[in-house]
Amino acid sequence: MSGKGVKRASPGAEEQKNPLGDVELSDEDASKLQKIQKDIQRAELILERRAQEKLTPVYASRRAVVKAIPKFWPVALMNNEMFALQCQHYADQHALSYLEDLWLVRDAVESRCFTLEFHFKENPYFSDPILKKVYKYVAPPASSEDKADEDGVTESMLDFSWERDVEPLSFKINWKDESKNLTKLYPRVNDDTEDVPIESGSFFGFFEIAADFFDIGILIANDIFPECVEYFLGQRGGEDLDSDEEDSDEDENEDEIDLEKPRPKKPKH
Repeated sequence: MSGKGVKRASPGAEEQKNPLGDVELSDEDASKLQKIQKDIQRAELILERRAQEKLTPVYASRRAVVKAIPKFWPVALMNNEMFALQCQHYADQHALSYLEDLWLVRDAVESRCFTLEFHFKENPYFSDPILKKVYKYVAPPASSEDKADEDGVTESMLDFSWERDVEPLSFKINWKDESKNLTKLYPRVNDDTEDVPIESGSFFGFFEIAADFFDIGILIANDIFPECVEYFLGQRGGEDLDSDEEDSDEDENEDEIDLEKPRPKKPKH
């Protein structure tokens, strides 16, 4: 008898096989799923467009209120941790402190594209009263033959791609003096081997450089702008400041506050 034994399957091996490994999807079912996904996408787009129509006059009313609050927008922006990472230089924060209004204008054809308008008071850095960041809609060739449905939705809208259909534009800032030119004082540092810069430089490069590598515009338009009141009050973008433990830690580290990153304000009750 051979000394080599026959290898046998361990008990329960059959039960250990992936019970979902033999699932197959027919062409017919795949087609049905694609249609359902398109229907869901269409419904979501309709809801989004209607929500924007309803919200625009409300945002206009809010705009009048927050403009009367000193440094509302600088505080709201800096209370977002991702934005604060792109605005770490003191000079950037000082220039941003002159911001008195921020407004979002949606594209009339493709509402997912937009223009951000930063309205500044007279300041020692630049002479422009408004700095703009435009995300231009580049319509695909097929869109010229599109027919909108009863809700105004076309096939091109359902096939929208941010990477393909949107072109961020640059804005030339008129600096008052080269000693105040923040994008030259704090230049963006690129790495030839990487697509994303290794050093973001001045926040104001966001305007003067077309590419938005850090998606700052999307962050502002889709997160900070609609929730700016919560950010200003410190209800978003920071840790809970109401706990006794947090208050204790803050008292102990009062002298170690990072001045580059302002703390969120506590909510007013």
